[in-house]
Amino acid sequence: MTKIWWVRHGPTHVKAMVGWSDVPADLSDTEALAKLDRYLPRLPVVSSDLVRAVDTASALQADRPRLAHEPSLKEMNFGDWELRPGNELYDEDPDGTRAFWDDPENNRPPGGESWRDLDARVRPTVERLIADHPDGLIVVAHFGVILSQVRHALAVPVPRVLAHRIDNLSVTQISYGPTRPYACAINHTP
Repeated sequence: MTKIWWVRHGPTHVKAMVGWSDVPADLSDTEALAKLDRYLPRLPVVSSDLVRAVDTASALQADRPRLAHEPSLKEMNFGDWELRPGNELYDEDPDGTRAFWDDPENNRPPGGESWRDLDARVRPTVERLIADHPDGLIVVAHFGVILSQVRHALAVPVPRVLAHRIDNLSVTQISYGPTRPYACAINHTP
């Protein structure tokens, strides 16, 4: 079994669809970061290559080994919806917006990714990281990426996994074994 401690990056305070946009995280809550640092094991740290994840990983690194950023661990690509508020998107195209949220596994925002696309991008990287770090690691990533792993662990449909909260600076622990992953904790805040 290999355990990954999935950490969602610090908050961005952007009230819109944020996927591949490189917006910074607010890491001013030093007490929350200190609690998180004490909670996490002394394992290698890796993050997506987006600045909000990179900076959060740097804030948590301490004496942990740091691995190269992983571009494939970016958030879902929202394409033309990027940095636009959901209510604006709905007002502009209610049918298209509803179609995406009714079946996010197969539908895409214009120019963006479906859940299936996200999973196809993330899964091989997770498999490689597990093979390279069988003793475990800490991955600083994004809401969609973490939920993609929760979905595999719980073996549930996408709409059901989207009901889970993944708060900023929370930890989701997933153990990866020979059959399928197992969720040890979801959205834990130390």
